[in-house]
Amino acid sequence: MAILDILHFPDPRLRTEAKPIKQVTPKVQQLVDDMFETMYKAPGIGLAATQVNVHRQVIVIDTTEDKSNPLCFINPKITQLQGDTTYDEGCLSVPSIYETIHRAEKITVEALNREGETFTLEADGLLAICIQHEIDHLKGKLFVDYLSPLKRQRIAKRLDKQNRSKAA
Repeated sequence: MAILDILHFPDPRLRTEAKPIKQVTPKVQQLVDDMFETMYKAPGIGLAATQVNVHRQVIVIDTTEDKSNPLCFINPKITQLQGDTTYDEGCLSVPSIYETIHRAEKITVEALNREGETFTLEADGLLAICIQHEIDHLKGKLFVDYLSPLKRQRIAKRLDKQNRSKAA
């Protein structure tokens, strides 16, 4: 397994729309394994392939504190949205930034698992929010896109300043 490099906002590669996986191969399964390792090390609760510069429809999630429920979604599609909620979201591609985002409270998602088998999952709470957040990444969308242009610009400048100070 390998730790993958996570792209950071405002990197334009984060805006690339991910393509569907045609077949779950050992190479795709290796990507899933590497993504889990990267997400856990970061540490985070979700990671989309787009964030590691692989523009395929793969996301991994584990919202448990003890990392006991790893979930893989290949070619995920939300088929139902219900209710409305807000949550202070963060993102591995937008480090140290948290903003309140409006999302659906409950969702139904269809996807393939790591073995290429189709499944359907109903989710609510943090899991539903995380799935919506990661699927946005596959569409080239970041949680900061839900914010005003001024707020987004301030975040980009703050992250750029942090990156320059790390490089110095």
